[in-house]
Amino acid sequence: MSKNLHPTMDPTKMGLGRSIAVLTSGGDAQGMNAAVRATVRVGLYTGAKVYFVHEGYQGLVDGGDNIRPATWESVSMMLQLGGTVIGSARCKDFRNREGRLKAAANLVKLGITNLCVIGGDGSLTGANQFRTEWSGLLVDLVKAGTITEAEAKKSSHLNIVGMVGSIDNDFCGTDMTIGTDSALHRIIEVVDAITTTAQSHQRTFILEVMGRHCGYLALVTALSCGADWVFIPEMPPDDGWENHLCRRLADQRARGSRLNVIIVAEGAISRDGKPITSEQIKKLVTDRLGFDTRTTVLGHVQRGGTPSAFDRILGSRMGVEAVMALLEATPETPACVVSLSGNQAVRLPLMECVQVTKDVTSSMAEGRFEDAIKLRGKSFENNWNTYKLLAHINPPDVKSNINVAIMNIGAPCAGMNAAVRAAVRMGIIQGHTMLAVHDGFDGLAQGQIEPITWTTVSGWTGKGGSMLGTKRTLPAKILEEISQNIAKFNIHALVIIGGFEAYVGGLELVQAREKYEEMCIPMVVIPATVSNNVPGSDFSIGADTALNTITSTCDRIKQSAAGTKRRVFIVETMGGYCGYLATMAGLAAGADAAYIFEEKFSIKDLEVNVEHLVEKMKTTVKRGLILRNENSNANYTTDFIFNLYSEEGKGVFDCRKNVLGHMQQGGTPTPFDRNFGTKMGAKSVLWLTEKLKECYRHGRIFANTPDSACVLGMRKRALTFQPLAELKADTDFEHRIPKTQWWLKIRPIMKILAKYNIKLDTTEHADMEHVIKKRSPLGK
Repeated sequence: MSKNLHPTMDPTKMGLGRSIAVLTSGGDAQGMNAAVRATVRVGLYTGAKVYFVHEGYQGLVDGGDNIRPATWESVSMMLQLGGTVIGSARCKDFRNREGRLKAAANLVKLGITNLCVIGGDGSLTGANQFRTEWSGLLVDLVKAGTITEAEAKKSSHLNIVGMVGSIDNDFCGTDMTIGTDSALHRIIEVVDAITTTAQSHQRTFILEVMGRHCGYLALVTALSCGADWVFIPEMPPDDGWENHLCRRLADQRARGSRLNVIIVAEGAISRDGKPITSEQIKKLVTDRLGFDTRTTVLGHVQRGGTPSAFDRILGSRMGVEAVMALLEATPETPACVVSLSGNQAVRLPLMECVQVTKDVTSSMAEGRFEDAIKLRGKSFENNWNTYKLLAHINPPDVKSNINVAIMNIGAPCAGMNAAVRAAVRMGIIQGHTMLAVHDGFDGLAQGQIEPITWTTVSGWTGKGGSMLGTKRTLPAKILEEISQNIAKFNIHALVIIGGFEAYVGGLELVQAREKYEEMCIPMVVIPATVSNNVPGSDFSIGADTALNTITSTCDRIKQSAAGTKRRVFIVETMGGYCGYLATMAGLAAGADAAYIFEEKFSIKDLEVNVEHLVEKMKTTVKRGLILRNENSNANYTTDFIFNLYSEEGKGVFDCRKNVLGHMQQGGTPTPFDRNFGTKMGAKSVLWLTEKLKECYRHGRIFANTPDSACVLGMRKRALTFQPLAELKADTDFEHRIPKTQWWLKIRPIMKILAKYNIKLDTTEHADMEHVIKKRSPLGK
């Protein structure tokens, strides 16, 4: 992060005298509207003029009514809509210079020199070409008398920033493109529905998903539903795959599985580059095995529907970053794409990303498939490696004589079972015996422990709640019984999956090592809680599912408020003292305010919010949405805020309140939580296996170093193990939250998008980064 060059610059004046146009191009993707809305509102906030370009590049070429000024209210009620409200079109005219000349003339006439393009790699490459030709186009336009010298001088330079909107996630340099998460939501809904019918009839289902050149959707779907086989263009199956596939399906049936799932990307190919179609696979399975087989081609369903919470937040954050990148650009800065890496907003040179994306295609064409997967980036590679490991069915003959116990602690949340399943299977692959502990530390103390097998956990990825059973009890008072059972069941390592109690419980076990030698075993804590309040991780399993539940409920509430007009809803969310859910749902649902414990608020702030809503009722947007975290303030309760708003809003608006309650802990896990849980579960056991080797002395396991008991968490861009003891310093034990929380930095975005006149901190900015071509000399 660099310090801004103009630290004194007022962000609300950054855009004065500047004009920004925003367009969506190429195939539509859910979340594009969130990006358009953020670009428009942040543009207006900086004092710039903002224009919509309707119908993509076609609108840019045709001009006229296609390029219209955007207002604050014109992007209202857009967040929850799929597709793109301003329209997108495939445009032939823009591909030739004639068309680009017309487009340039239209922009110059309106004084627009900043262009924000939301689309796939084709759209962004077109934008870059337009920018490189810009001065030449102006020269021609002046010659032809279309524009004057003065106009040309005023618009001498064109700035371009891209945001990648593509459900395929096929753009290199970005972890996630806008629309990918929502497309996965659509696919997983279908997979869940198909699973129930397939199990009734003992069927094999072949599901074809989008991805002509990129297997991301197919790969994550396969990971998230535990598919038996996946076909992706980046890594074709080995020759003779037909025999291998049939053998695997027959094995699964023999193990008592009533269902087989095969996922195929539409661009799947064999080693010699020939397409592998779902029909071809169906014929193979039916002819060879005689299984009742069905094919489902998902098609455009994947592009449709409402955007997920993740895509709305992604679009909103990228929109803000895009406006900043445009306004800070100089003629020397290359055209850039704004993107997300981990949870960090980054800027990347557009043409470098396009180049790497092209390198993937050529790697595939030349049969360098390992390179193709590497070039796709870390996240793709991790997904592929995890899938490959978990796809084994034949556990090793050699047993390790290690017993690993797994337990759930704290409140249940969606995704816990996915983590348990991955940990169990990864353990079995390593040759360990896996033990299930029921009902948390209570179960460990009472000996509710039993072996758990490969087939026990089949189908667990898609199940919400906790199949093992979970309790909030902490171990401090039952250490004696726990140590006896660790010895009795000969437990050599422990996987603790849960929320803040899992973290505190882990700490208590570590502290007990001084007194009880049985506790000297490697332990790993996997954060799983809707509250996202576990130190050591930016995300917890289960928070994404809860966030989507809150967001979809808020959508319905907003719809109701929009119908009745002049109505303000006050919605209470869970989270304990952690304001993550309230803040993120506020951003995803377009709330007017979100009250949280971490950001103290007084009666003055409440007054400002009420006045803000009174002003809002004078516009065409006659509704309000206020979120309040359950423990944000002991005295300003949900009832108090409801009463205050009702009294102050008399005659202007009326109020309603909703307490969302335990619905936030339920539901089937979202694709993110299934995938995240699967990766965390698998990684935790691999780490324990290594630790056990380190701690094996004189024929027994003895682990008492701080780094033998860790939290596995997502930190910025990577999954990392951090010793429980080291995290104590960063923990507010009284309020059960970490002392530093990354998401507090994005709270101002929510306020700006709700039209509060606050200062956006522009001192910390995303630097331009480079996409490193990963080609190590050793060919690793």
